[in-house]
Amino acid sequence: MTWRIPLFDLNFGKEEESAIIEVLKSKWISMGDKTKEFEQRFAELLGVKHAIAVTNCTAALHMAMVVLGIGPEDEVIVPSFTFVATVNAVKYVGATPVFADITSLEDLTISPSDIRKKITNRTKAIVVMHYGGFACDMDEIMKIASENNLFVIEDAAHSPLATYKNKSLGTFGDISAFSFFSNKNITTAEGGMFVTNNDEYAKKARLIRSHGMTTMSFDRFKGHATKYDVVELGYNYRLDNIRSAIGLAQLKKLTADVSKRLELVQAYHQRLSQLDSIIIPFIGKETSSSNYIFPIVLKKECKISRDDFRGALASYGIQTSVHYPAVHEFSIYSDESVKLPITEYVTRNEVTLPLYYSMTRNDVNYVCDAIEKILEGNKI
Repeated sequence: MTWRIPLFDLNFGKEEESAIIEVLKSKWISMGDKTKEFEQRFAELLGVKHAIAVTNCTAALHMAMVVLGIGPEDEVIVPSFTFVATVNAVKYVGATPVFADITSLEDLTISPSDIRKKITNRTKAIVVMHYGGFACDMDEIMKIASENNLFVIEDAAHSPLATYKNKSLGTFGDISAFSFFSNKNITTAEGGMFVTNNDEYAKKARLIRSHGMTTMSFDRFKGHATKYDVVELGYNYRLDNIRSAIGLAQLKKLTADVSKRLELVQAYHQRLSQLDSIIIPFIGKETSSSNYIFPIVLKKECKISRDDFRGALASYGIQTSVHYPAVHEFSIYSDESVKLPITEYVTRNEVTLPLYYSMTRNDVNYVCDAIEKILEGNKI
């Protein structure tokens, strides 16, 4: 189906094409100098000591678990209202994910008060996910972690350039993980970044990113090394020069991308905030967000179901999505004793509306006109 207003669109152009061609002409396409430059630029963007490029955000989360020594005897408190990779990373190391609810229908980030309730003598870490690029309550979460001697891992997949009290998201916890998947504010098709200010964590992460090897292929190619040892059990989580070059081109567009998304979100607010049938989460916090997505939540009083609402928007040529199903309700994690009432309501009633750099104010108005017509036909 060809959508009149798609959910998202790539912010790609000549810059990305030129970056790829430059790497192809260099004759070195695996991890190398472009990857190192991408890491340096990303670290500068956040104001951190170490940014380590990897194959995806999931790999960064997995590495965080390994680096922090989390294992089979440990519990890790996680949100259920997230993409499943946030939780899978806990299972990769044999630890037990413990699900916490979100704060409210207006704040879809993990609840500090529920985190407190879920702490046991086996708890070793808290994973927060800055949903949509909106910050969790990091003051309270870091306080909880300090009081209980817990690690904090930030899933910052949605959050480049987002802040909390003027400090970049991804710089509060022990380790953070960013995503460069195709629909993110920065995309390299697939890719991610492991971020930390801890020198020892960074040293270990660089080892396990590439099989635990003491020198890289690029170093041997350049003649800087002729042999290597393997000193850790590692993985193949390297990010190649092609995608790193795309990332460098994307970084140059990030400020404009986030600025444009803010304008669009504010335009949505102007049109939708007075509608009685929907909740718009995070109103008033959009200026510090990356505004990766624009979610709305249908109220209980709304007489149209989420599926019918999305179907009606599709009839206008408007593509929507759902971010996300509840992880604790997937078969692999299903446990009838886990009750997360706010998460469960939102996952059944959230709709993600279109938001992307090339979207226009007229596009926003078209979407809002359609929503008003649909809700007028299903008045409460």
